[in-house]
Amino acid sequence: MKILLHICCGPCGVAFLDGIIEEKFEPILLWHNPNIHPFMEYKHRRNAAAEFAVLYELAMEIDDFYGLKDFVGNVAGDIESKQARCEYCYRSRLEYTVKKAVASGFEAFSTTLLASPYQNFDAICKFGSELAIRYGCEFVIRDFRKDFRAAMDEARKMGLYMQKYCGCVFSEEERYRRK
Repeated sequence: MKILLHICCGPCGVAFLDGIIEEKFEPILLWHNPNIHPFMEYKHRRNAAAEFAVLYELAMEIDDFYGLKDFVGNVAGDIESKQARCEYCYRSRLEYTVKKAVASGFEAFSTTLLASPYQNFDAICKFGSELAIRYGCEFVIRDFRKDFRAAMDEARKMGLYMQKYCGCVFSEEERYRRK
């Protein structure tokens, strides 16, 4: 089955991809992450995702939109709510992915975000399932979080960039405040 797979970073791709390839999916990767900030972090993750695609010999479409102003503008009304920020982030990236999938004739879509134990798995599944119904394209849900640590080790061996926080400027701030 042809699947458009939103990829957030190379390491999460490692965790997710081995499992779906075993299931005989034919993934095409999509980079669309206007939530990642600052700009150099965005570039590191984009480049790592592209390097991952080359290592796995997968086609990848890159929507190279650094969306700081749009992202902040869309979450500014509830800037103190981590849940609201994350939900906007999940929903917007998944909706972009499903629209691309439908326009390009894919049978299904998914996201490597489902591989990370740091993401809200249930919220991602909820939004993806809602969008699947709205757009008539299957949302593939797989829980590869148990493979996350091993995938991170593999990503390190591959020399892929390893990020230190979720991606948005607010998660970067939270990372440094915890120290």
